[in-house]
Parts: sequence; structure tokens; C-alpha cells
Amino acid sequence: MVVTTSALRQNIYSLLDEVLETGVPIEINRRKQRLRIVPVKKPSKLANLKGRTKLKGDPQDIVHLDWSDEWKA
Repeated sequence: MVVTTSALRQNIYSLLDEVLETGVPIEINRRKQRLRIVPVKKPSKLANLKGRTKLKGDPQDIVHLDWSDEWKA
């Protein structure tokens, strides 16, 4: 994300929190040069995973399903 210095000044705390949560650096345009705010330690990719519903029932029932009508070679 690229922001101006005035946008950084107005939203510095929310922008810094976003960098910490996502790990995506912020670039700031200043006098025709670009500065970058980067987290030293990137957040874990596994921390962003969302919980999913689990299989209910016996897993062995799936193994013994008849898929012959659905299978096309």
C-alpha cells in the first residue's frame, strides 16, 4: 500500500496496526522518494486460517462410497 505523508500522519496508528496484522509493508511517498514500513517479524500464515466445519460421522463411510456412476475416464 502506498500512502502520502499527510495520510500517514492522519492514520498512523491504524496503518501501523494493519502492517502488524497483515505483514504487508506500507510505502510512503516523501519528496519524490519512497520509504517503507515493514514488520521485523512477519505474522504466521497459519494464524490467518479460518476454522472450517469438520466431517461428521464415520470416516470409513467415505472410503466405501460407490462412485462408479460419477466416474468418467
